[in-house]
Amino acid sequence: MTDTTTSATDTFTVTGTVQKQAWADRVLPPVEQVRPGLWSVPTPFPDNPLRYVLAYLIETNAGLALIDTGWHSDQAWNGLVEGIRQTGHELADIDAVLITHFHGDHFGLASRVREASGARVAMHTLDAKAIQEFGSIRSFLSQDREWLLRRGVPDDQLAEMLLPPSDGGDEPGWDFGSVDVLLEDGDLPLGPGSPLRVLWTPGHTPGHICFVHTDHDVLLTGDHVLPRISPNISPSPLSDADTLGEFLGSLERVGKLDVAEVLPAHEYRFAGLPARVRQLLRHHELRLAEILDALAAADGLSTAQVAEQLTWSRPWEQNRGFIRRSAVGETYAHLLHLERRGALTRGTGTTDSWRSVATR
Repeated sequence: MTDTTTSATDTFTVTGTVQKQAWADRVLPPVEQVRPGLWSVPTPFPDNPLRYVLAYLIETNAGLALIDTGWHSDQAWNGLVEGIRQTGHELADIDAVLITHFHGDHFGLASRVREASGARVAMHTLDAKAIQEFGSIRSFLSQDREWLLRRGVPDDQLAEMLLPPSDGGDEPGWDFGSVDVLLEDGDLPLGPGSPLRVLWTPGHTPGHICFVHTDHDVLLTGDHVLPRISPNISPSPLSDADTLGEFLGSLERVGKLDVAEVLPAHEYRFAGLPARVRQLLRHHELRLAEILDALAAADGLSTAQVAEQLTWSRPWEQNRGFIRRSAVGETYAHLLHLERRGALTRGTGTTDSWRSVATR
């Protein structure tokens, strides 16, 4: 993820001021009632720069719904249980778990919540399919290792760039088949007449979804639109889909919604969705231009070599481990998008070799 705040002309308003202060102080923000019957419940995200995940608890006529769960760890679990208790409810009261996307910090505790409450777990069809394609964390790591080699990552960097199996393993909270309800764009996951509607926003994952709450005039965005950074956009190791193109299209779609407030899964709440979308679109156009400049200066680079040439939130040599892997994935998504635009080609060897069409 890269920092994208800044433009003097594209501004937005931070509404979660307490959350923003907590972010600045590097502490967990408090549970907050955002609207009547709607609470923000932070759960710790251990050993990660994002620090916490904002789950949301919603009272509805169909029962109690939880949007996202947090990372699969006892620390996150305890935070979720205590946070829900602070809203005046118990975790056992939850009737539905709605997942914005399949990443571990959003889906990691879903099975455990279901076991404790009997809640049904719902996710978009494409993300449920993606989970089944990998089968397990170990299978994903094997595929990811081969993918990184094709991107030109040196052998001696592979181990630190792959998440170890212990960061999820095949433990119950990472049950790769634990989805009860499949969602599609426009669905009302809490039943007819519910104010909560699914908005399909692919890009960060194939089946990423946001939730529009029409009664409260808010958009729960998961990782799709965040106030300070752009979510990582990386193709699956099993696909060369134009994930950046999908993400940009999804951004333009949500940019037409001028809701009163945006409730993201990380950092803090804000208002001014169209302005934030314009910032993000501009950020990615600048990134695409930066990549074209890098290849104009040195044709035939691998994806990993291109990533080294780009501007990141910190110097490249300080981007280590999975952060560097994410940077390589995001670079690859931009390269694929430029290839779809006809601006680049790549060689046919086992390792990427990107060339600018203009220089050829």
